[in-house]
Amino acid sequence: MVLEWVEARLRDGELSVGDKLPAERALAELFEISRASVREGIRVLDALGLVSSEVGSGPRSGATVVSEPSHALAWALRMHVATQALPMADIVDMRVLLETQSMKSAGRSDPAVRDEICGRARQILQRMDEGVSEELFHALDAEFHVTLGELSGNVVMVTILTSLRTAVVGYVAEGVARIEDWPKLRRRLQAQHWEILEAATRGDHAAAAELLREHILDFQAAVAS
Repeated sequence: MVLEWVEARLRDGELSVGDKLPAERALAELFEISRASVREGIRVLDALGLVSSEVGSGPRSGATVVSEPSHALAWALRMHVATQALPMADIVDMRVLLETQSMKSAGRSDPAVRDEICGRARQILQRMDEGVSEELFHALDAEFHVTLGELSGNVVMVTILTSLRTAVVGYVAEGVARIEDWPKLRRRLQAQHWEILEAATRGDHAAAAELLREHILDFQAAVAS
């Protein structure tokens, strides 16, 4: 009931990102349900990445409308990956499809926007070159790939890419732990990152897309062996 009410208000513009939901008591009276039922509805909205809840009193307390679609998608995918209902090979294929298509679409975006995105990607790689921890390296790796995905100019594509990357964090960590010479693989992956970025920066998006495909499959082969 609470979910349907929020959806309707978002659709008709009565609610928007940044707005506060009515207090629990007001919603309970509106729907003639218990406050516990209202809290459960808000918890679901929180899990879906649609509200952010703060306890206590003051201007920050209560539930605020947000928009974090990748949060909900990532958790759903992560749980289904854990059940093995979603084969990792299929997820890798989807990554290849989305990331290469994002790169191929880059030629249609504004040159200034492309330069800004490539600049951020370069800063990420420079930080990865600084000998960061393994955990941070993987986090920056994911950020690099999602940043390149922004070249597509497609918000839905970037959201799905973000979700896919988040969903396989555990799988990646387990796979890397089995690799005998991780430092060697890390250097190879980083060299591939730079090749991809340089191709994208000079506007050779077809070459960058092919390098992305080879890079993703190379890493998958390494962690799966």
